Amino acid sequence: MSTMLADDRPDQATAAVDAPRRERKRVVIIGGGFAGIAAARALRHADVEIVLIDRRNHHIFQPLLYQVATAVLASAEIAAPLRQLEARQQNLNVLLAEVTSVDVASRTVDASVPAVGIRRVSFDYLVVATGMRPSYFGHDEFARYAPGLKSLNDAETIRARILKAFEVAEATDNEDERARQMTFVLVGAGPTGVELAASLAQMVRVTLRGNFRRIDPAKATIILLDGSKRVLQTFAESVSTKVTQRLEKLGVKALTDVKVEMVDEQGVIAGGTRIPSATVLWTAGVAASPIAKMLGTETDRAGRALVGPFLTVADAPGVFVVGDAALVMQSGRPVPGVAQAAIQEGRYVGRLIAQELKGQTVKHPLRYFDKGNMAVVGKNYAVLERGWLRTSGFLTWVAWAFIHVLSLPQVQNRLRVQHQWLWSYFTGQRSSRLIPEPSRTPGADRK
Repeated sequence: MSTMLADDRPDQATAAVDAPRRERKRVVIIGGGFAGIAAARALRHADVEIVLIDRRNHHIFQPLLYQVATAVLASAEIAAPLRQLEARQQNLNVLLAEVTSVDVASRTVDASVPAVGIRRVSFDYLVVATGMRPSYFGHDEFARYAPGLKSLNDAETIRARILKAFEVAEATDNEDERARQMTFVLVGAGPTGVELAASLAQMVRVTLRGNFRRIDPAKATIILLDGSKRVLQTFAESVSTKVTQRLEKLGVKALTDVKVEMVDEQGVIAGGTRIPSATVLWTAGVAASPIAKMLGTETDRAGRALVGPFLTVADAPGVFVVGDAALVMQSGRPVPGVAQAAIQEGRYVGRLIAQELKGQTVKHPLRYFDKGNMAVVGKNYAVLERGWLRTSGFLTWVAWAFIHVLSLPQVQNRLRVQHQWLWSYFTGQRSSRLIPEPSRTPGADRK
């Protein structure tokens, strides 16, 4: 039987979530991403009350966000409602809210609930799994012109910008403006940037072929910029070289060792050179959610909380930080900020809490097991690196597709994605090529 989440008193802006006495310990999890969900599932058999707080009502399978941005998949195909977790897990409550403050001393979290106000949630254990957001390296003004890719809204915004650019290019008579509209600049040549650029290249060369009368989408210019010396800097140099060659074959210009100095409505200035572009996409740096700093613990330059080998916050018993919001060291190196690491960390903390609730002492710290890193570079080509093992090509691409389908959150997601991928593979078509209509004032004249 679920504990009531709020004491609704209309004369107060802040309401305490729990009654003065609770029969069971409460675990508050902030964030419904890979790490947060893994922690919640690891506690499904524990005698504990779980409150999962997220400002979105859905979990996103982020590795495929770039496919929503390039119209391969629809948003619903890579997302699942968090309420579905509550239906399947009796000790879990979901709260749609945005956390505004965390008080470790009083062991409470303040969360802003839409149309309701601030609700205060007390906790016995706290798991912060808030993930990352785009970082513009001190130039937040770039965000207005260069959207990042961290949410479904971001993906839909990027998709609309890409599709609208071709519509404007088709309509304009100004050749310079047409060239600007058909130039796409991606800042950041990590896995997200590489996958997004390759998918966009496939889209302009295959999907949009023959769809316009006055322009040839295949003549679009796609530029991938990065300040490091090569693409996929975290992969081995041999893998990076193969990926660069593959991108060039797809028509993507990879410009490395180039720093972006300015992003505005006309394009970018990189390495002292102006690149006119109507569509600039930010796939570079990331920063942790500000919630990690609310804990009062030490953070790194990206805002990630420095946690110990048990993923605990110093001088804050029962408070954990997992996933991309945490900096965890193992064998002298940081655990990478990837989905598999987030899942392992969340599962570890969930099991640790479950053991403590039984009065058991946890002796073994987290041991991250690296299953390897993958990146897909267009149709029929992917790369895999795991220790000394490095593979690339069609079979690696098949393995990538198989792993990602199985990793999707629900059976219906798997069936829909599989169906859409098969359709796109054999026809080259993409079904989500929609530009949302701008909102209109009720009663305004429609033309």
